[in-house]
Amino acid sequence: MAWSATMIGALLGLGTQMYSNALRKLPYMRHPWEHELGMGLGMVFVNQLVKWDAKLKDDLDKMLDKAKAANERRYMDIAGIKPSSETLFRSSQNMASVLVYFWL
Repeated sequence: MAWSATMIGALLGLGTQMYSNALRKLPYMRHPWEHELGMGLGMVFVNQLVKWDAKLKDDLDKMLDKAKAANERRYMDIAGIKPSSETLFRSSQNMASVLVYFWL
């Protein structure tokens, strides 16, 4: 992923600089150092974006785990039930049967 992100960033920077020159009706490769600078900034930008996305996914997973643990503590500790998949399944069956009973 690092090479593809780097190449996408380089193309983004180069394309931005060439588009800027085209809008101003200048030669595409005027001041080549600006193209190199644009490519470098594009590479840094896209690589940081990839790192930020990975960190965001990790943070989201941690938050979801904390929320799941808090919900298990909140709803299972009230009834004095230790949370397990079997008790969750039984409680969902009971809830469904109660809802069907009241619906009819």
